[in-house]
Formats: sequence, structure tokens, C-alpha cells
Amino acid sequence: MKILIVKLSSLGDVVHAMPAVQDILRALPDAHIDWVVERGFAPLAQRCRGVRRVIAGDLRRWRKAPFSHETRRAWGAFKAELQRDAYDAVIDLQGLTKSALVAWLARLSPGGQRYGLANQTEGSSFEAPARWVAHQAITLPARSHAVTRSRELCAQALHYRVPHELSFGLLAQPWNPKRAGHGLAPEPGLETGRRDALRGWVALVHGTSRADKQWPLAHWRELAQRLNDAGFGVVLPHGSPAERQTAHDIAQGLARAQVWPMLSLDALTDALATCHGVIGVDSGLSHIAVALDLPHVQIYNFDTAWRTGPLAESIRQCSVFARPTPSVDAVWQAWLGVPPRG
Repeated sequence: MKILIVKLSSLGDVVHAMPAVQDILRALPDAHIDWVVERGFAPLAQRCRGVRRVIAGDLRRWRKAPFSHETRRAWGAFKAELQRDAYDAVIDLQGLTKSALVAWLARLSPGGQRYGLANQTEGSSFEAPARWVAHQAITLPARSHAVTRSRELCAQALHYRVPHELSFGLLAQPWNPKRAGHGLAPEPGLETGRRDALRGWVALVHGTSRADKQWPLAHWRELAQRLNDAGFGVVLPHGSPAERQTAHDIAQGLARAQVWPMLSLDALTDALATCHGVIGVDSGLSHIAVALDLPHVQIYNFDTAWRTGPLAESIRQCSVFARPTPSVDAVWQAWLGVPPRG
């Protein structure tokens, strides 16, 4: 059976769709699964166990200049790649006009069907074309976790029960800093501090695209100092000049801290997988930490962890919520309660 998953963006949403792919493979071991995704997130989809082919597009960029020669040429190439194979099932997990367009353009095998959402779920976007394009539009509970929504949609489309086991299937590769083209040590940050006294490195994911999801700088500095005092080093990833400056501000004066250089998404995934654990705000990188099954505490300023945070099945991850923001003590106690790997 050939199945096409349509989940274009964003980073966290792509991660949340991965368990649905693992469920399909468990129910249909011989399935051939392809995935359509925004090019920026393609390296992550390529790391999802069981995905045969990733079809990358630049829909976000193309819509800024839809009639330019470059866009028309790139769109033609994307369409040809999309229609290279015929599919028995095309499943739109996004529920937007752009994902509905992709699902509609995909080529079906004789008897093939398109599946999509019939309704909006709380806190998630939904646009009517997603329902119109689908041969079968599936109604889901209005209050549904992002992971559960994708899993349930695929299960109903392909006629199997959602399994109790939860697996993201995100595959990290052995960390190779030379191949990545920068000077990180094999275990990021080992050039600082004493190796024999180090319990491990904890990544502090402070960056997020929304300012109202950020945690105060003073909180990060106090948390980092507590980690150092407890024998952990801290590593600080970033994705922009502003985040790089924040990372340096957090690291200032710490005995064991390293600001990572800017890394590609696949290199960042591999580097993160070497860490003892992660503490971070609600962001795509925090969701990658969950998918890697790292010990992880996710910080929420809004009561939305029920929709995007770690699920109850996630043994090594938890969320902390408070308004206007969780205290350092609350996050620290949560971290102390997270069981380590192995």
C-alpha cells in the first residue's frame, strides 16, 4: 500500500505527526510511506523511521512571489515530484488550504482515496478546503492533543486501532562535528570543566518564535547555575542573532557552559541526542527533545501543554505551567523528578 502524508509545517507540528507514521507501520508493515513537507523541515522528516521518500516544497516562499519565473519553475518541479507515484491513500494531517491543494494535486491509484479533517480542533487552525478535497473527511474530538489528532486521523482512514505504545521514530545519527563543519567536541562542550566530575550536559532551549512564550533571562541564569552546582554542564543552542546574544548572556560567568554555533536542523538533532537532557520553552526544538526520548522539562506560560506538551505516555518528559511564568523552583523540582535514560 502506498501512502502519502501531507504535513507541511511547522517544526513542532512535523514532530507531532511522526507517531502516526509509526502507527501505520505497526498496522501495515509493508506500507510505503512518503511525506510532503516544507523544505526547511525536510531533514527532520527524512529522519522519521519508515518514511521512504520526502517531497520538499517551498510553499511559504512561493506565495510571496507566486508569478515570478523562479516560483513557476520551482512549482513545476515540485508538482512533477509530487505526481511521480500514485497513492492508495493521501492523508492531509494539516487541515489548511495549502495542504488541501497538495493533497488534491497528488496522484491517486485506481480506487485511491484522499482523507482529511472534517472539523477544527481546539487551538489548531482549520480551513474549509481541507474538508472539500477529501473523499473522506473525518470528525475528531474538538479537544485533542496534536499527536493524538494525527494518530486518530490515520487510524480511522486506514482502519486500525491506535496502539497503546507511543513512538516518534526520530532517528539521530552518531554525532560527527567534523562532518557538520564546526568545532564542537564529540560531546558538545567537553572542552570546559572537568570530565571526571561531569554528570552530563543539559541543553537549555530558550529560543522561541513568540516573545510571550519566553522565560525570563534571570530565571535561565539561576537555573543554569543550579545545574552547574549539581554537576551538569549547560549547552545553549540558538537560531538567530538575538537568540545567540541571549545564549551568551545566560552562559556569562558559568563554570561549565557552551554556546553552540548555528547548526542545521539535522546536525542540531544529532547534537541534542548526545545530551543528558533538555529544559526548554514550548518550541520546535523542545518537541524534538521529546521525540528523542530525552529527559525533558517543557516550560509553559499558557495552559496549552494539554495540546502540545509531553503526553502521559512520555515517561521521561513533563511540562510545567504557571502564569505569568513558572518559577525557577517549580522547573527545578520538575527536573529532579524526571527519570534519566537507561
